[in-house]
Amino acid sequence: MGHSHDHHHHHDHSEGNIKVAFFLNLAFTIIEIVGGLLTNSLAILSDALHDLGDSLSLGLSWYFQKISKKGRTKSFSFGYKRFSLLGAIINSIILIVGSIIILSEAIPKIFNPQEVHVQGMFYLAILGILVNGAAVLRLRKGDTMNERVVALHLLEDVLGWVAVLIGSVIMMYVDAPFIDPLLSVFISIYVLYNVYKNLKKSMRIILQGIPEEVSIEHIREKLKRIPSITNVHDCHVWSMDGNYNVLTIHLVLDKDYPLSEQVALKQQVRDILKDESVNHITIEFENQDEHCELVDC
Repeated sequence: MGHSHDHHHHHDHSEGNIKVAFFLNLAFTIIEIVGGLLTNSLAILSDALHDLGDSLSLGLSWYFQKISKKGRTKSFSFGYKRFSLLGAIINSIILIVGSIIILSEAIPKIFNPQEVHVQGMFYLAILGILVNGAAVLRLRKGDTMNERVVALHLLEDVLGWVAVLIGSVIMMYVDAPFIDPLLSVFISIYVLYNVYKNLKKSMRIILQGIPEEVSIEHIREKLKRIPSITNVHDCHVWSMDGNYNVLTIHLVLDKDYPLSEQVALKQQVRDILKDESVNHITIEFENQDEHCELVDC
């Protein structure tokens, strides 16, 4: 049985970048909650909820970035990679509950709007674009997938603040207070849509679904081109955390090969699979007349 490991070496600055983004986001979330209450703006409060979720997400990303350095232990043979999914699911549940509360408040106020402090909304929106924009710029040049995903999430916040800014400018010239709760509804629906996508992906990983970027059929076809392999079966692929993918596979050989030749053959298989988004490969060789006892062989 052979094993292949392709470890991700995180640069030291990746943890620092997420740390800076976390403190920026958390500080602004507090300002945002206070500002939303003072301006009586549901749009700002709904975005504050989104930013609170982002702060939790960033905090958990930072925490798991730190503990992932521990690697494997006696209790967790693959290390702590999958723990990051717990953070994603907890964050998703918080955002769902909060968005439902915001929607229940905002929808009735579309038909019975309250006056909002438009100038306060305007200045908070500008501050929101600057703070979240700074965090995006800090993370967008990151080397790790974690940084790039977090940067994309924060870019969504920038777009949300652009919507609040446009809404506040319109309300400066038009007496239309219903725009604020309407913006709140749109932001909440947008947040729920993204939560649904993230939760769906997290559940697929937990249930050990095949990663979307991996094709078992393509892997089988490539390996069958090796002359000494007559059959490929019992192929399983799953992901630990959405980035680190694991593959186990049984390969039937055309004859008995000495151990030294099997080592070379395993290396050939790994070289073929290095572009298939698989990080950890376990290979088992079988003879032609060997009976495989696994159910799906």
